[in-house]
Amino acid sequence: MARHGVTHTFLPPTALKMMRGCDWPDHVGPRALRSVASGGESLGAELIDWGRRVLGVTINEFYGQTECNMIVSSCSSLFDPCVGAIGRAAPGHRVAIVDDEGAEVADGQEGNIGVLRPDPVMFLGYWKNPDATTEKFAGDYLLTGDIGVRDSEGFIRFVGRNDDVISSAGYRIGPGPIEDCLIGHPAVRMAAVVGMPDAERTEIVVAFVVLNEGVVGDEALVKALQAHVRTRLAAHEYPRAIRFVTSLPTTATGKIIRRELRAGYSA
Repeated sequence: MARHGVTHTFLPPTALKMMRGCDWPDHVGPRALRSVASGGESLGAELIDWGRRVLGVTINEFYGQTECNMIVSSCSSLFDPCVGAIGRAAPGHRVAIVDDEGAEVADGQEGNIGVLRPDPVMFLGYWKNPDATTEKFAGDYLLTGDIGVRDSEGFIRFVGRNDDVISSAGYRIGPGPIEDCLIGHPAVRMAAVVGMPDAERTEIVVAFVVLNEGVVGDEALVKALQAHVRTRLAAHEYPRAIRFVTSLPTTATGKIIRRELRAGYSA
């Protein structure tokens, strides 16, 4: 990026986290950069701050999916980002938080991220699968399969995929804030959080952590990371189990494949 004078780029959060783990002397950074866009996973405060310090830009987070392209976005040239949110509905799109029947819920209440049809970037249907197409909608809202919350200013906070939200001791916990908190620890390069079955709590929070070079993953570090999260987030959100790994499974677009982590933990 520095060598070729890149001015505008898309970088998924996993790539940004990998870049964050490298040394960045001031004279090497990609100083021609004017904008960076990112999507696929929630960024969090740590990556936003790192982008401002090292890349010299405020990373613009956006959101969409194959069935309905970019529908929510941040735009640092128009408004300051709401850290922890994926942005506001992009112009021309009606995005709401709805219940399972497609009724809008109140601001501040958790629900499905839905997109009102018709929409210019919405798919027409799954190929030769009308039943799956019907199941994708609740009333006139396309259900993205993601859980979110909208505030009074229209910012949408991504809680997690429906099947990634952790249910523990009566609490619903999204993995994003915990992962963001973990990478804020100087020992951690990357982190992924999943829920695992537990007889007492329904599920417990389990963290998979890639450490920075030269750091030893021992029981003392486990306790330090647990304390790091417990003192910065709600007490019920800290990971009750931590597994140190050398890498995290990701898709071609950089999304963490949490089902593989769950399967590997159970094996």
